[in-house]
Amino acid sequence: MAVYIDEPKFLKAGESCVVVEFADEIDRGANDAVTALKKYLTTQTRTPVVECLPTYRSLAVYFDPTVVSAEAVIKEARAAGAAESAESGAAHTEISIPVCYGGEYGPDIANVAEHAGITEEEVVARHTARPCHCYMIGFLPGFAYLGGMDESIATPRLANPRTVINGGSVGIAGKQTGIYPIDSPGGWQLIGRTPLRLFTPEAARPTLIEAGYEVRFVPVSEDEYKKIEAEVAAGVYKPVITEAM
Repeated sequence: MAVYIDEPKFLKAGESCVVVEFADEIDRGANDAVTALKKYLTTQTRTPVVECLPTYRSLAVYFDPTVVSAEAVIKEARAAGAAESAESGAAHTEISIPVCYGGEYGPDIANVAEHAGITEEEVVARHTARPCHCYMIGFLPGFAYLGGMDESIATPRLANPRTVINGGSVGIAGKQTGIYPIDSPGGWQLIGRTPLRLFTPEAARPTLIEAGYEVRFVPVSEDEYKKIEAEVAAGVYKPVITEAM
């Protein structure tokens, strides 16, 4: 059971960073508090911060020590308590991710189906039944760690990781699901692939998915996959994103 601490912990991490911890373990409520604090600190103007990096249960707040002190950053973070309460239960931005499941796009979907004792079609149905929450970005630029997947299709990582996985591959590791943003090694069970680009370094917003987003996987046929892939390459595809109000 996750342990949600009564008061956030404020930890100095060097001369230009303060880490705010909201829980001792992974917890959705703590992650919502992380997202709310990031929004508060990056929109307020009294105490300048350089960057806020969220994790599952904490927020690293970077600042310029020649401009502002760690104590001032901690004071501002403590002042965010009212804002965090106001954010509780707030709507999250939702993004739809088209995925072609199985076949060459998802070579491990049979493993997941066998582990769960269901058909491959049911794996797809359960993977797309509800949106998953993006707790954090890590491992690779744009790699979204997604929680909230139907746990009946939770599957252990591969015993022998692959040396190369195609960018866009959608995988399962334990209770988590995620999308490889670029070609890389990896050991998650691959069940499908999206034609969308998860990481575009030259873009104003390099990562398509951000921490705090809700991610809804949408099954598409191979023909639809190739059509979207061509539109993405031509720069005309517009991802379906519903901004939180």
